Amino acid sequence: MLSNPWIYLALLAIVIIGVLAAVATRLLRQLKQQKLEQEQKKVEQQQALQQHDKKIIASVIIIVRAMKEEQCDMGEGCWRLSVLLDSLKLSQDLNVQFPAVFKFYEAIKHMPILAARKKLDKQSRMRLDLERMKLEAEMAEDIRQDIELLHQYANERNSMLSQS
Repeated sequence: MLSNPWIYLALLAIVIIGVLAAVATRLLRQLKQQKLEQEQKKVEQQQALQQHDKKIIASVIIIVRAMKEEQCDMGEGCWRLSVLLDSLKLSQDLNVQFPAVFKFYEAIKHMPILAARKKLDKQSRMRLDLERMKLEAEMAEDIRQDIELLHQYANERNSMLSQS
């Protein structure tokens, strides 16, 4: 009876099926573990982006308040705000929401600052200051409106990020 080749083939088939089932089970467990790890990484990445944006929004609120209280001039404020808003990870199209701030920044970003400004002769500095002040005067009302909206946006965004 044991000499029948069909029995050996059946036993071999059962062993092969058992091995394949064990391998499939192991691979499914690995896949499940990888998916869990990917989801965890995604959650951690989202939390990191939220923390980043929360710090940026806190800085935006400080600058906006300073601009509203005239402790920070429009040129410096728009410069800082544009750079900060561009660095937000979870927000988009802020240049459309606050066009005056970004337009002003685009108009003055070519102007040297800090050490580069100090290297300029007095006449060049005065010419750049005049250009900036003229632009500030032309855009002051639009910038103030953007600042009001930005303050409201930043407070709401900060509240949302704190709840997450």
